[in-house]
Amino acid sequence: MNQYFHDLIVPTEGFSMHSITRDVEKIVGDSGLSSGLCQLSVLHTSASLLIQENASSDVQRDIVRFLDSLAPMESGRYEHDLEGLDDMPAHLKTALTQTHLTLSIRDSRLVLGTWQGIFLLEHRTRGSRRHVHVHLVG
Repeated sequence: MNQYFHDLIVPTEGFSMHSITRDVEKIVGDSGLSSGLCQLSVLHTSASLLIQENASSDVQRDIVRFLDSLAPMESGRYEHDLEGLDDMPAHLKTALTQTHLTLSIRDSRLVLGTWQGIFLLEHRTRGSRRHVHVHLVG
């Protein structure tokens, strides 16, 4: 069994979804694995990962708006606001989504549906450099 590790850096802008599918596909292709598993972990508590439709950017905008409605930024609403008004809502959005994903690798490719893509969700108002750890086993 072979294992490969890669750290992917994703520059983000506030409240957005960033497709990382091509980046992860390249890492899988460069690894030489023909079959196995790809484990993705975002190393933050205010960003998350999601597999979602990749064909329509309307879907991504609707998801961001929906999460904003579930965890709104409101002064005095949350006790935890050490880093600003968006601090606790970002943590709640992360809790509602995922910080780890596992995908199958078959024939040296990720197993994804036709309209599926891998996204990093930025839950803070300001941009950042997000770290996604990629662990391949096969």
